[in-house]
Amino acid sequence: MSLFQEPPDENALHAAGDAPLALRMRPRTLEEFVGQDHFLGQERLLWRMIRADRLASLIFYGPPGTGKTSLAHIIAGRTEAHFDPVNATTSNVSELRDLITRAAERKRRAGRRTVLFIDELHRFNRAQQDVLLPDVEKGTVILIGATTHNPFHSINSPLLSRSQIFQFKPLDKNQICALLRRALSDEERGLGAVPVDMEEEALDFLAEISDGDARRALSALEVGTLSAEPGPNGRIHFDLHLAQDSIQQKAILYDRDEDEHYDTISAFIKSMRGSDPDAALYWMAKMLEGGEDPGFVARRIVICAAEDVGNAAPLALVLATAAQQAVEFVGMPEAKIPLAQAVTYIACAPKSNASYLAIAAAEKDVQEGRTLPVPDYLKSSAYPGAERLGHGQGYRYAHSYKDHWVEQDYIPTTRIYYRPTEQGHEMKQKQRLDALRRARGITDEETKGDETAGDPGGM
Repeated sequence: MSLFQEPPDENALHAAGDAPLALRMRPRTLEEFVGQDHFLGQERLLWRMIRADRLASLIFYGPPGTGKTSLAHIIAGRTEAHFDPVNATTSNVSELRDLITRAAERKRRAGRRTVLFIDELHRFNRAQQDVLLPDVEKGTVILIGATTHNPFHSINSPLLSRSQIFQFKPLDKNQICALLRRALSDEERGLGAVPVDMEEEALDFLAEISDGDARRALSALEVGTLSAEPGPNGRIHFDLHLAQDSIQQKAILYDRDEDEHYDTISAFIKSMRGSDPDAALYWMAKMLEGGEDPGFVARRIVICAAEDVGNAAPLALVLATAAQQAVEFVGMPEAKIPLAQAVTYIACAPKSNASYLAIAAAEKDVQEGRTLPVPDYLKSSAYPGAERLGHGQGYRYAHSYKDHWVEQDYIPTTRIYYRPTEQGHEMKQKQRLDALRRARGITDEETKGDETAGDPGGM
C-alpha cells in the first residue's frame, strides 16, 4: 500500500456473514441509532452539530456497549469524512504521526476530512496525547476519542479544552429489547433468516442482565440462537433457560482507583447518613463483589459512625470498630456479615454530626485565631519545681464537689464548639450540658448553632 492509498473501508466489512452479530447490527445512520437522547435527540447539542456539519473534536465517555464506536462511524459517514480507527492499547506516536500526515495530504489533495477515532483514549500517555494537539487545533483531523474512564481524570487539560465531551449512559431495558427485536427480524445483517420463537420472558431477561450493554445482549442472543438445536418443527425455541445459559457471568463494573470506586463509596456513605439501610447494603455488596478491599469499606463505616451518628447512638462507633476488627480476624467472605451488621445499625440509628462540627470549628480557631495560653492552674504539676512556677495552684478537682462538678474556666475565653442535638442519646447530653453552661453564665443564645451546617462535600 502506498503512503496515500486508502485502506479498506471498515464500514463495508460490517455486513460480512462471519462477523459477530453485534458488529453486523451496528447502526448505519442516526435514525437507526438507539439511546443517548440527552445529547443526540432532535435539537440537542450533538444533533445540531452533526446537522450543521460543524464538528469539533469530541470525547465520548461512558460504559461499554452504549454506542460510542457506532456513533463515531455514523458521524464519519454523515459528514463524508474518511474514518481512521486507532486503539490506544496497541498504537504509538509513530502511527499517530503517519495517520495525521495522511489526513493532511487527503485534505489538501481531495478536500476530504478525516475522523481519527481513538478507542480507549485514556490509555495514551501525556506525550501521545500532546502529539494530537496541533493538528486537532488546526482541524487537520476531527478527533473522536472514546473512553470508559472519566476524561477529567485521564486526559490532558489542553486536549479537553479543545474537545466537546459527551457522556454516554447505559441503555435502558426497552432500548435493549428494541435492538434485540431488530436483530431477530433483520434478514440481511441479523438473525431474520433463522427460525426463532423468542419468549418475552427470555427477551426481558437478556435486556435486564446485560446492564445497558447492547453488545453483551446481542452476543448472548447470537450464542443462544446458533448453539440451540431446532425442535421437531424446525424452529428454535428461545426460552428463559436458554437465555440464562447463553449469557456470560455478569461482570461488575467497578474500578478500584477511579470513578466507580469514588462514586460508589460516596453513595454508600450517603445512604448510611440518609438512614437507608437497603441502599447502603446494595452499594456495599457492589463494592465487595467488584473486588474492593473490605478493610477500606470497614474504615469508611467507622468514620461514618463517628461523623454522622456520633453521640446520638454511641454504640455505633463501638459496633463499627468491632466490625473492622472482625474483618481482619475473620476475613472474607464471612467478614461481610459483621460489616452488614454495622452498616444496618448505623443506617437505622439516630443521626448527629455535632462532634464533627465541633472539632472542625475548634480546628478553625486554632488555625486562624490567636493561640491561647494554658492557664497556670491547668498546667501540669507532676514534676519537681512546678509549685515554684505556680503551676496547678488553684485547680479545683471536680470529683471533690457535689455532682462531680465545680464552676471553673478551662479555657481563657468563652468558646462554644460542641452543640449537642436532640437526637437519641445526645438529648441527655444536651440537657446536662445546657444546665452546666448556664451555671457558668453562658446564655442559651450563645449555645445555639446551625445543626444543618458542615456538609463536607464529596462524600
